[in-house]
Amino acid sequence: MSIKDPAPHMPDLDTQAPRPEALGLPSIAEQVNQVPTSPGCYLWKDAKGEVIYVGKAKNLRARMLQYVNLTDDRAKIPLMMQVVRSFDYVVVGSEHEALVLERNLIEQYHPYFNVDFKDDKSYPYIAITESDAFPAIKYTRERHRKGTRYFGPYTDAHAARETIDTLRKAVPVCIATCAEWKRTRRYLQSHPDDVSVANMVLAERGRPCFDYHVGRGPGVCCGAINTVDYASHVRQVENFLSGRRSQIVEELEGQMADAAQNLEFERAGRIKHRLEVINALDDRQQVTFPSSVSLDLIGFYREETISCACVFVVREGRTIRTSEFVLNKGMDVDEVELQAGFVKRYYDETSDIPSEVDLSIDLPDADVLGEWLTNKRGRVCRLHRPQRGEKSRLLDMAAKNAHHALNRYMVRTGYADDRTNQALLQLESALALDAPPMRIECYDISTLHGAFTVASMVVFTNGRPDKAQYRRFKIRADLPEANDFVSMQEVLGRRFSPKSRADERFARADPDLLVVDGGKPQLTAAMTQLEELGVTNVPVCGLAKSDEEVFVPWDETPVVLPSGSASLYLIKQVRDESHRFAITFHRELRTKAQSVSILDDVEGVGPKRKRAIMRRFGSLRRLRAASVEEIASVPGVPESVATDVWQTLRAWEEETATVSREAAGADAAGEKDEASAADASTGADVAPGEKDACPVPASGDGVEGPSAVDTRGPVG
Repeated sequence: MSIKDPAPHMPDLDTQAPRPEALGLPSIAEQVNQVPTSPGCYLWKDAKGEVIYVGKAKNLRARMLQYVNLTDDRAKIPLMMQVVRSFDYVVVGSEHEALVLERNLIEQYHPYFNVDFKDDKSYPYIAITESDAFPAIKYTRERHRKGTRYFGPYTDAHAARETIDTLRKAVPVCIATCAEWKRTRRYLQSHPDDVSVANMVLAERGRPCFDYHVGRGPGVCCGAINTVDYASHVRQVENFLSGRRSQIVEELEGQMADAAQNLEFERAGRIKHRLEVINALDDRQQVTFPSSVSLDLIGFYREETISCACVFVVREGRTIRTSEFVLNKGMDVDEVELQAGFVKRYYDETSDIPSEVDLSIDLPDADVLGEWLTNKRGRVCRLHRPQRGEKSRLLDMAAKNAHHALNRYMVRTGYADDRTNQALLQLESALALDAPPMRIECYDISTLHGAFTVASMVVFTNGRPDKAQYRRFKIRADLPEANDFVSMQEVLGRRFSPKSRADERFARADPDLLVVDGGKPQLTAAMTQLEELGVTNVPVCGLAKSDEEVFVPWDETPVVLPSGSASLYLIKQVRDESHRFAITFHRELRTKAQSVSILDDVEGVGPKRKRAIMRRFGSLRRLRAASVEEIASVPGVPESVATDVWQTLRAWEEETATVSREAAGADAAGEKDEASAADASTGADVAPGEKDACPVPASGDGVEGPSAVDTRGPVG
């Protein structure tokens, strides 16, 4: 196999290129309205005429109109259609023919927006040269040739070579690199009439090779085997590579029994050794099924712009190999497109098709893909989504293997470093900066109806999180309700005050880019505050969450970073990290305030008894679940005090339930981050610092400082 030009062509992203209507031609929409409703394939092109996307459709006009009218909800479509300046289409007879043509067109053009293999290489196969009189086995990366049967692909070249080595121990067969086999092949090709008596001819003029002497070659070169017996060896090899090992075992056991019955004990011993080699392979199997099933389980793991697929190949209930493939698309395409694209690419290049392909999602065109695979296999093949049982467990295992394989790829290739460098250069260009933003600071506010209002400052140095430079702030302003503008002005005022800017411990340097979470209003407020502080040399931008648009002071129109670009990924990562850091601190304060205020309200519970109680139960949740007797068992806590604690907890629960019901209607409008940032709140918590905005150690082992927590009781 070879891939003509595996690197997808980068499209012409010049959205200012004239559209057809500007040149006096019909618009794209008008042209699409003239497309037939037949099945076929469509090819979207950019201003240079390069094909940037290939797709198939049962109804060409209806499908293409979804692109033009932006009713296709995939994230990449708006950007792609800004780039499109023309299109072509090909009409075929059926949806199945459209699927086959789509694969051929993708292989021909390698469009930028289609899912394809990331690796710039061809994958190794094990091949049998079936067109020869004495077929040989070989390891190859060649483009598939007629008359040769290929097994694979393998993503581990060592595993492929080791399979050939093991196989030849079990079933003697010629290898294509043998000099004597090549000489024999040339002779028989030039003397086709001698093929039927090849063993007699070669016995006279041939000479044995080294492999024949050590038992790995059948002796074709010296006439030790005829074409009929050798064909039996080849059939066993193909059954082995197809996963049908039970047939080989049955044949070899029968041959061993015949040899023993004929008192050919030396031959029987050689066959027994071959059986032991095959049985040793089964002994190493850790993933097996109780039944003799033939299926492929494909797990996926996605990063922002790259992903990996791991294929577990199961034949006769045993996993005979696993293969991992890195893909050039990740979270920038939806899961359906990613998995469907890989299935088409993988099975287009392999002849080893099972009776079942297991995926983690249902594909909308599963029936068409199943029909295509059935035609290639010659027997029924279906796509299936297991939801429980052994298949589901192994599918999860395949996804974990894909995760590890992708991590290995990124480390091996320096992918993360390259992406980071690209991101910084792209941000410099898109935001008109004087230099790449080597230090990026991002700020976010987290509050609950104006209570426990906090802010986060996260720092990315050289495109990587610099957790030693993270800072967090308790907002000092008295806010009766949530007010992000006032909170942000306070945070920026404290961050860029002369005292803070002069303190290298607080901040090593001014940022090369300051990112504010929000749109144009938040950006304007930040710019106003910085101007009042006399800070005019810090570039500022705002990142809106809804459309991932970047707002800049010098243009009313937001900057749209290309979907899937390294720059968009980096700036989103910075924004999400600020969310996580702010919401984590916010929750810490809320939890601490609840537990502290409750125990402080109990008469007879001072600092010593409070520490003893919390040391015993560890959390407010466990304390609330405790009985009076369990609380009284804490050393130094009398039963009367334990009763008061228990009753106070019950009263607090009733009050909290009442307040929660009253606040439920206001949560949607008043709570900024509790819902929207909950998804970004994963990761290790960082402990509070000594002051309102003190350095936070990278390890997260901060020291609790003076309390600024409202201890008047629970806040709704």
